[in-house]
This record gives sequence, C-alpha cells and structure tokens, in this order.
Amino acid sequence: MQQTSNSFRVALIGNPNTGKSSLFNALTGLRQRVGNYSGVTVEKKTGQWELNSEHSVELIDLPGTYSLSAKSIDERIAVDVLSGHMPGLPAPDLVIVVVDVENLQRNLFLASQAAELEVPMVIALNCWDVAERKGLKIDCKLLEQRLGVPVVPTVANRRKGADELNTVVLKALRERPQMIRPSWPEPVGQSLKLLRRELVEIRGEALKDGELLRLLFDKNSAVGDRLNTAGAEVGRIVQSARDHLHRGGYNPDAAESLLRFRFLNPLLLDIIQRQASLKTRSRSESIDQILLHRFWGLGVFVGMMYVVFQSVYTWAGPFMQLLEGFTGWLQGLAANALASTPTLQSLVVDGIIGGVGSFVVFLPQILILFLFIALLEESGYMARAAFLMDKLFQWCGLNGKSFVPLLSSYACAIPGIMATRTISDPKARMITILIAPLMSCSARLPVYLLLIGAFVEPLYGPAVAGAVLFAMHFVGAALAAPLAWLLNRTLNKGRAPRPFIMELPPYRVPHVKSLLWRMYESGKDFVVRAGTVIFAMTVVIWALLYFPRPLKIPLQVARVQGAEIIAIADNEAAETDIVQALEQQIDAAYLEQSYMGRFGKFVQPVFAPAGYDWKITVGVLASFPAREVIISTLGITYALGGEVDEASTDLRESFHKAKWESGPRMGEPVFNLAVALSIMVFFALCMQCGATVAVIAKELNWGWALTSFCGLTSIAWLAAVVVYQITIRLI
Repeated sequence: MQQTSNSFRVALIGNPNTGKSSLFNALTGLRQRVGNYSGVTVEKKTGQWELNSEHSVELIDLPGTYSLSAKSIDERIAVDVLSGHMPGLPAPDLVIVVVDVENLQRNLFLASQAAELEVPMVIALNCWDVAERKGLKIDCKLLEQRLGVPVVPTVANRRKGADELNTVVLKALRERPQMIRPSWPEPVGQSLKLLRRELVEIRGEALKDGELLRLLFDKNSAVGDRLNTAGAEVGRIVQSARDHLHRGGYNPDAAESLLRFRFLNPLLLDIIQRQASLKTRSRSESIDQILLHRFWGLGVFVGMMYVVFQSVYTWAGPFMQLLEGFTGWLQGLAANALASTPTLQSLVVDGIIGGVGSFVVFLPQILILFLFIALLEESGYMARAAFLMDKLFQWCGLNGKSFVPLLSSYACAIPGIMATRTISDPKARMITILIAPLMSCSARLPVYLLLIGAFVEPLYGPAVAGAVLFAMHFVGAALAAPLAWLLNRTLNKGRAPRPFIMELPPYRVPHVKSLLWRMYESGKDFVVRAGTVIFAMTVVIWALLYFPRPLKIPLQVARVQGAEIIAIADNEAAETDIVQALEQQIDAAYLEQSYMGRFGKFVQPVFAPAGYDWKITVGVLASFPAREVIISTLGITYALGGEVDEASTDLRESFHKAKWESGPRMGEPVFNLAVALSIMVFFALCMQCGATVAVIAKELNWGWALTSFCGLTSIAWLAAVVVYQITIRLI
C-alpha cells in the first residue's frame, strides 16, 4: 500500500435489514464515534477496525438504502460519500456491500450502482446461517469470478466470517478490485457522452460516470442539487440528455431498473440452488397468518405494547430507587461540605447534583424501553408491525414507513425525528416530523409515574395504575392520526401517498450481545443528548427559582410563623423540627419572591381553567427545556429540594396537603384526580422539550419548529381544560 493502513477509509453500504449495522458493531466493537454529516442532522457513525495486530482502518457506516437514486436524504448521503463530495470526508478507499443471501439479486442492484462510482469493492454475503437453514446453497467462488470482486460469507451478529473479511479487505486495499459494470445500450451511451462533453469537458466539473448516470436516470438527483440544476444552463444540459435518451426509446425514470436487472440476471445463473425446507417455509407463513392478520395481528400488537409499558412501569422501580439513594447520598455529602456558603451549597446540591440526578434516574426506564424496541427489531417483528400500521396510516396520508420513526419517538422524539430521513416523500416526511412529538416519549414517564402513584394507585390499585399508564401513552397517538390527516389535506392537497414498500425479514432469535449493545448505545445517546440539555436547564431554572434573595425574608417568616413553630416544638420537643420547619417556610417565601415565582403568578390565570395554581404553573413554565424538569421544580416549589423524583413520598404528601392560597377557592385542596389527569394530558400533548424544537428547526426550519411548539402547546392547554372541567364534575 502506498499509504499507511491507518489512513484508509472503508465504507459499509447495504439495503435495510441486511445486518449492516450488526456487522459494523462486530468489526469496530467499542471503537466508535457518532456525529452528524456536515450540513444535515443525519447521524454519521465511524469506528476503528483492527484488521490485524499491525493494521487498522476507519470504517464508515453509511445509512441503509435500497438504491442510490437519491430520493431520500439517506440515499443522497450515500452518493455524496461514495463519490467524495461530502464536505470534510474524502471518498472511501474501499466499499463493503453487505448483501442478504436470500435476496441476492435485489441487493446486488445497489452494488452495481456503487460500482459505477469507481470505488474498489468487497461483497459480504450476510445472514449465511439463515440461508443454510432454509436449504439455500450459493457458489461463492463462481459468484466472485463473475462479479470480479471478493465475496465473503458472514454471520454479522455472531461475528462469523469477520476474520476472513479482515484478510480479504487488507488484500483488496492493495489490489483495488472493481466490480463488473453493465454495457449500456447506445441511447444511454450517447446521452452519457452528451453530459460528459457539456459538464466535464466544457464546464470542468469533476464527475465520475456513476454521477453522470445519476443525473441521467434520477429526476431529483443529489448530484444535480450539488451542481445547482435549478440554474438555467446546467438544468438545460441535463434535460437535453434525458430527452435524447427518451427519443432513443427509453424512459429515463424507468430505464435503469430494466437495464441493471437485465445485466444481473445472467450473472446469477447457476449461482443459487434452492432446496428450501417446506416445513420451514410453512412455519414462517403460519406465524405471519396470525401476526399480519387485520384483526388478530392488531390485537397481538396492542397486547405486546401493553406488556412493554407495564414492564417499564414495574421493572425499573428497584433500579431507580438505587440511583435515587445514591443521588441523595451525594447531595448529603455536598450539603455538609458547603454548609458555610448557602448559595454555593444550593447551586451544587439542588442545581448540579439534582440536575444530574433528574435525568440519570430515568435511565433504567430508557434501557428497558430500548431493550423491547431492540427485541422487536432483531426478531423481525418490527417490519410486520410497520406493515400492519400501513393499513391504519393510509387514510391520513402516511404509510408504514412513518411507523418506525413514530415508534422510536416513544423512547425519544429526537432520534424518531431523525429517523424520518428514510421517508422519500418530502411532504410525508414533514408530516411525520410534526406529529412525532405527540408520541409519549420517555421524558413524560416520570410525570405519569408521579401523578399516577399519588392519585390513581392509592384509589384504584396497581392494575388500574398500569392501565392508566398504558392509556396515557396513546393520548398523543390518538390526536396524531387526525392531525396527520388535516396536515395531509393542507400540505399534500389530497395527493395520495407513495406506495409503501418494506422487506419482511425472516424471523430470528435475537442475539444477546447485540441487544446489550443496542441498549448501551441508546442509553449513552439519551444521556449525552437529552441529559446535557436537562442538566443545563435545571441549573438555569434553579437560578430563576433562587434569585433574588431579599434579606428581609427570614425575619418576616420568623415573625409570622413563630406561633406555629412553637407549637411544633411543644408537641414534638425536637429542636431539629423547629429549624427544619423554619427553613422550609423561608425557602417557600424566597421561591414566591423569585423571578420564576413572580412570572408564574402573572400567567397563572391562563392555567386556572385547567385547575392549576401558581405553583403548578411555575412547574409547567420551568419544564419547557425538558418535561421531566417539572418534578425537580415542584420539589423546590414545595421546599423539598430539587433532588425529589417521581417516587418521592414527601412530594406526594405535599400534593395532598397543598391548599389554594388566594382567590375564590382559597383554603380548598389544589390537587385531586381531576388536576392530576389534567396535568398528565397537558404533558402528553405539549411540546415541553427544547431539544426537540431545535431538531425540528434543523430538519425543517425555525418557522415550522415554532409553529409546532405554539400549536401543540395550545392544543395541550385546551385538552387539559376540557379534561379538568369534565372530570371535576364527575368526582
């Protein structure tokens, strides 16, 4: 090799559901980095791949795609990376095309397109174990001879074939094998010649034949966007070449599929021998007859989702208690160490440690939820669920491709919104982004758990509590469907959605190592992305709740509350209780005079129809950066400290004791079942997440992001008012 192996870049590309990401994880292990491609929010995964003890390369995991036709953002990313036009990322020295053995012909279509970009290639025949079980026999040596590039059988989730792939790639980096390409008919050749003369020879554009083919065959080409085809001159050249191809008897939009499959079919003759077991085939079909049934399949799906959310509600409890105990222990240490400096003590205990604890405590719930999502994907059921949902989505203008982003949004709207890049229809993608925040993300869980534990479970028991938690996760989904229909009628002007095409992968037994890895990646992503925002905003909210600090407050509280403190001392004969009672009253008085307290009182009349007093209103306002911040805010509001969580018995007791402090309801209890349901419905529908607003702005623009925030918050307020007014009349 002319350059050191460490400076080589190898790209992984393949169709969805071929095991490409599993192979990437198997080859790189923990040596991975995650970021975004320049200019877009599409995730970029790279890692160090140790070929042997002396050589390693940078491995790039490209988004899964069926072709390079560049209709979706993923396809455009793949074209730009492979052609060397992605800013800050030189063209790869080698591409590994991950191919599903069971769908060899269709997968090699993508390989054939990539070959036109003149990148050396290796084929990884993945899912080899599944093919063997089904009686498929593939002559790898013959396939290698016909394609002209190395072919390596692999089983990615078990790391089988990885050592052979190491050896083959090391050799391929030296020899640079190129896959055989089609011999295009004369009309295609003449059209390419026209493009090459006008764009390369005259205008001096640095374009490969594969990029010229993308201009010729793709109406909306990533290459065209890069060349600014909206300009009259370049646009005229491309259209002239497409017209020439059309006059030659080929439809530019359909010619590529016809000609590539005509080229691939002879290459695959005698390559595959099918001796599939009828027993295996019938068993798979029998399972699908149930899981894809219009009634039973939907019933299985709803039942499975119920089990998932019941598990999140119950399994995470012990682990959350451990984290809560550890956070409390740290706060105790910090409080003692900083007792001489009250302001710094409050910042560290309530702002910093409380801020970290406020999102770390959610981690067990996040991991359990991601475990189930990974199980659904690894087993092959996720694609079936998307197929089922397609039938439900069609009426509102979406298709099954929206299901995966929306389901991902149940964990966190941020990755869910980013997952919409696989939707090729731009209007369907926009609608999916706008309704994704309505899916009940994991950040809402603490709010549900706190209020259900305080007002539902004591009255109706754990079974009903779990059912209410299950129902709350579908409040937003129930609104999302009609909202999508309305958006489709206005944005899409009634145009029918594009056909839904999704491969149904074979049923597989999930691999434990893969599940654990997915949980680790998802948990890390939550802590890094959501945790940093939550932590930062918790500190900001602490400041708004802490300042200003009038010096007269302690004296006023001591004078007003003196009789009550003496009564406590007489009854309990405990000096510590006197001090604690006084401190709590002082903290409450400081809070009422804080910037956030003053603003909460100012806007409280807006939330009064939903049953909120000024303290709940402050919690709602403080939780814009992240929904779950409301819990720590209420903890500070009720003078319990920002370290409280959804399991805090003290906070629940404070809810039951809270009274209206002014107005016509003065002296009446603030909280009841109606208020609890009103708050949960508000948080189920509102856009209380600054990070989500920022991601929508990047994916669409700030206009849509602000419209989404204002629209969903208004809907949430209206729904909260309706729920409260109806429920208060029934209880």
